[in-house]
Amino acid sequence: MLEILYQDEYLVAINKPRDLLVHKSFIASDIQEYAIQILRDQIGQYVYPVHRLDRKTSGVLLFALDKEVLKQLNAIFATRQIEKKYIAIVRGFTPEEETIDYALTNDKEQVQEAKTYYKTRQSVEVAIPFGKHDTSRYSLVEAYPETGRQHQLRKHFKHIFHPILGSRPHGCNKQNKLWLDQFGLTAMLLHALELSFEHPITKKQIHLRATIDEQYKKYNAILGFDLEAYFE
Repeated sequence: MLEILYQDEYLVAINKPRDLLVHKSFIASDIQEYAIQILRDQIGQYVYPVHRLDRKTSGVLLFALDKEVLKQLNAIFATRQIEKKYIAIVRGFTPEEETIDYALTNDKEQVQEAKTYYKTRQSVEVAIPFGKHDTSRYSLVEAYPETGRQHQLRKHFKHIFHPILGSRPHGCNKQNKLWLDQFGLTAMLLHALELSFEHPITKKQIHLRATIDEQYKKYNAILGFDLEAYFE
């Protein structure tokens, strides 16, 4: 059963588990279950995804319940009348805040503008030796993508040399191996925390928030970030 965050006669939102595909994909043809199918069977009607989350990304995922509402929600997303907030744990101490303005090339070799604003919420230094260092440094960031390019956050944080912990291939292989070898952990620490927008039919302001999963909590038990403020 998927966790439903919001549902009315027009739309439904879930907290997508990590490792669950949104829809069928030729790059993972062996996968038998995906979010559209599970949610359709769970609520007993067709659903239409409004946006996408990477397979390895957890968090808020929005669906329309008919094609007309989908069209209106697509227009809201296309004109950026929404706010998306992600939380991520990245390698190193990041600046207090920054806008990453770095164009990305998609799988069709098209160069597209891409912007991400982020701010650092907490930083920690933990007694985990890495390379020539006796400790390891990490930051908890809130990221607000202004555009919606494929793997945008993963690519942008790699570009500024603060890759998201657990990201593959847009991460730090040595860091990922460290967490696998020492703690048996492999999850990517990127979570779609919140989604806010005006309901296309009722015109009410919708604010959705998704809690983190057990994998995120296992990492954080070692890192010690204060996440209570997000999930009180």
